[in-house]
Amino acid sequence: MRTSALQYLYLQKPITSVIVICMIALLPWLNSDFYTKGEPREASVAVSMIESGNWILPEVYAGEYAYKPPMAHWLMAVFSLPQGHVSEFTSRLPSALAQIILIGFVLAFFGKRIRFQEAFIATLLLMTCFEIHRAGMTARVDMLLTTFIVLGLMQLYRWENKLELKGLPVIIPLLFSCAILTKGPVGIILPLFIFFVHLLLLRRYRFRKILKSLLYIGVASMFIPLLWYAEAYRQGGDGFLNVALAENFGRFFHLDESNISYDLGHEEGVFYNFITLLSGFMPWTILFVFLLFGAKWRWPYKSLGDAWQRFSSMEKMKRFSLVAAVCIIAFYTIPSSKRSVYLMPAYPFLSILLAQYLVYITGNRSKVTRIFAYVMTTLAALVFVAGMLAMTHAVDFNAVAARFTARESTLNTVKGVTDMFAFGNIASLSIMALLLVSIITVICQTARRINLKILYATILMTFCLHLFTDGVVMRSVKNDSSARPFAERIVRDYDLKGNVFVMNNLREYLNLYAMNYYMGNSFRDFEKEKPESGYFLTTEKDVKKVMERYGTQYKFKQLSISERLGDIRSKAILFRFVK
Repeated sequence: MRTSALQYLYLQKPITSVIVICMIALLPWLNSDFYTKGEPREASVAVSMIESGNWILPEVYAGEYAYKPPMAHWLMAVFSLPQGHVSEFTSRLPSALAQIILIGFVLAFFGKRIRFQEAFIATLLLMTCFEIHRAGMTARVDMLLTTFIVLGLMQLYRWENKLELKGLPVIIPLLFSCAILTKGPVGIILPLFIFFVHLLLLRRYRFRKILKSLLYIGVASMFIPLLWYAEAYRQGGDGFLNVALAENFGRFFHLDESNISYDLGHEEGVFYNFITLLSGFMPWTILFVFLLFGAKWRWPYKSLGDAWQRFSSMEKMKRFSLVAAVCIIAFYTIPSSKRSVYLMPAYPFLSILLAQYLVYITGNRSKVTRIFAYVMTTLAALVFVAGMLAMTHAVDFNAVAARFTARESTLNTVKGVTDMFAFGNIASLSIMALLLVSIITVICQTARRINLKILYATILMTFCLHLFTDGVVMRSVKNDSSARPFAERIVRDYDLKGNVFVMNNLREYLNLYAMNYYMGNSFRDFEKEKPESGYFLTTEKDVKKVMERYGTQYKFKQLSISERLGDIRSKAILFRFVK
């Protein structure tokens, strides 16, 4: 019997298939401009490493130290060395590669321990959910941290399952050392907490044995990071120590922030984590809501003892996934500072649980899968039609947008997106063709009423929607709100080299991280140096405050002003000043 190419890939080359799919989803779209403040802030650290030769504690943005440990920045710098400079592509590459590696290992690890079909679907859900996909395309540390933690947890599971905590495979402390060097002690505290709970629930080991095993892991994992922390403290002194304590323990224990020059921020309530999980798992959150309608709404346990008995008799891998997901979510309810990316280590385990339930539902509640497919097909069809209208100029979206808003940044964004649909743009045409094929595939599979194939077709369509978003919409949005054009213009028009001053006090002013990156990481601290003359760069939001404080001491002459920049949501203004 002949098999289709897709069936062959699934049956014979599943890991290779998901890795190739993940590469297509990420790598072609990494080269767009920075449009948030976080990415250029991290990329500037790698710039400083290459230019200064200091790979331990480089100075960035007007003399401040890097906020986080250097693993991600080391990788950015290493990937940038062959071309001699740090680009958007090379600074995002560590996150993209981390996601690709994570996707491959999730399928390989879970595929051996649960039904392979469930593991394969879980991997596809993980790859196409909003939070993980977004993190794999950004120059941040969170995707890298997630990969090290999840891979470390997998190795801990294998260590207990195969070796019964005897010996300590070197790969375990190595992975957690990398996690610590990516974002600090949370890289070892969180996985040890999860493993501790897992071992307690197994009820196979004495409490002393558990503590001894955790101690071995912790000590072995801290050895390499402590070398970096010691050298960083030697270079940075109390200034570095204050930042390190605030970032790693101040957020968690709600400590005083007076020793650092910025607010830790991101303070949210307990329910914030659950809201971000729902949004981060889109579009599969919608499917989960539909699945609730397919569930039998009755309490399945006779008593708490019965509930505990069922939990204890649960398949070991499924129980480990449940414990890991619950522990991660519970762990991050404690800090006052909360962000959606903190929960990413829970996503692989939640994907497994969702996939198992989804496979059950597709076999027993067939309407649920089809209804979800109808919703996603409608959304994809609307996107396709809008793209075709823009491509054929049947509708002038610029004029339509102008009827509803006069906001210049919004109108520029609409113009940039519609320009991407111009005939001759091969990337946009290819994406539109793939989207059409995926829509037709879902319609055909829905007509045949084979629920599992409907699910796979819907996942394919979701993948194509990601391509449309990244390759057409967001690519235009990023470039249109970038600081690059203004930075290149003022560098060309004025002699700014080494003579640009900014405010570096996040408690009072906005920091121009994107401008700093595109101008070669050359900013100097105005308040610290108190220069006699030079060039001064600030934001439209901060001009009034600066003039009230320094207008009598200095004479400022405005030279140039930018369009609204995406990272600061304001305009940047260049002044020449003399004392």
